[in-house]
Amino acid sequence: MLNPFRWSFRAQCFAGFLACVALLAYAYFVQFRLGIEPCPLCIFQRLAFIGMGLVFLAAAVHAPRSAGRRVYGLFILLAAAVGVGIAAYHVWVQQQPPDPMAGCAPGWNYWVENYSLKYAWSKTLQQAFTGHADCAQVNWTFLGLSMPFWTLVCYALMGAGGVWAGFRRRT
Repeated sequence: MLNPFRWSFRAQCFAGFLACVALLAYAYFVQFRLGIEPCPLCIFQRLAFIGMGLVFLAAAVHAPRSAGRRVYGLFILLAAAVGVGIAAYHVWVQQQPPDPMAGCAPGWNYWVENYSLKYAWSKTLQQAFTGHADCAQVNWTFLGLSMPFWTLVCYALMGAGGVWAGFRRRT
């Protein structure tokens, strides 16, 4: 029987990497198959998952000894903390009362298709952190909770799992 509490550091980090890949795959499924375009904050949450997934993968490939494991655990925690911060802000934006003066601006796809990538990033960054109206919409829910809430839960669990994998005592 598989007991994740007895998995090696490498196996735990590879499982974390696969979890990040699965979450990103679902996000792309929602975007391209269900037709729900991500808002700028959703894009940043994806980037945090990519960052955390890359750290998990590097840790799995490297499989260092005790000090290195702790360093990887802290990097995973850092990536998770960034994701938690973005997701928590997104949840907060969604909980605010609707602003009738908020204008709907185009999403990421519009900027990339019509402008240079550099301009798309700068416009997306600007809109994401100035109360972009699209970020307040709740287009997807599970058990009555929005996708940013569930990504927040995933960041917290995966960050805790990364720290646990890095700092747990090996027998």
